[in-house]
Amino acid sequence: MAILDKKDLEQKADNIVARLNEYLDQGKKIFATCSFQTQSLPLLHMISRVERRIPVYYTNTGFLFPETLSFAEKICGDLGIEAIALRPEMTKNRQLNHEGRFLYTSDPDHCCYLNKVQPLEPILIEFDVWINGIRGDQSDVRAQMAEEEAAPHDCLRYHPMLNWNSKMVHYYRQFHDLPPHPLEAKGYLSIGCIPCTTKFLGDGNERNSRWFGMNKTECGLNTTLVAETA
Repeated sequence: MAILDKKDLEQKADNIVARLNEYLDQGKKIFATCSFQTQSLPLLHMISRVERRIPVYYTNTGFLFPETLSFAEKICGDLGIEAIALRPEMTKNRQLNHEGRFLYTSDPDHCCYLNKVQPLEPILIEFDVWINGIRGDQSDVRAQMAEEEAAPHDCLRYHPMLNWNSKMVHYYRQFHDLPPHPLEAKGYLSIGCIPCTTKFLGDGNERNSRWFGMNKTECGLNTTLVAETA
């Protein structure tokens, strides 16, 4: 892996920080979402450099790895970030199909809607700009997105990491001594809810380890929560 130019990478990060400050200077209310994976850390680090506090929301579905929750607490403490957990309205004992099995076994799209999409929708109503850390190299859906896109409820999606790649993330973490998610050493490279996450099998995109064996690559945050165009 060729070493990236640190000065160039830092300039890209400076540009993102400047853009966040620009939104705030315009009087925009902005928030971020985060899954607290290793790949999330560069953007969190940049957010921590903004003088005015930006809230960071995450969906605590009730199915997250304990390691993810402890990692989120540590990272937010280290960076001085305010993390806010969003929880589903529907209790787990109601998220069952007619056979009494959890929806993630029979209707994972609806499971994601209840546990991720629905809890975030009210936040879009409260804010003007949503900072979302997707990268174009993560999936075909994300590759088709623009740096700024409309979201429901007149909120704007801002994707500052869209043109970054895994190598850039790797070196930014090295330059700033940002630790990996504790499960990465055990072979987990894309980490979501426990039932829908497997170890990376070394074949294709690292997100192939999510919803393995299913015709599904997104949880709905980047499909449902995009404003419809005429």
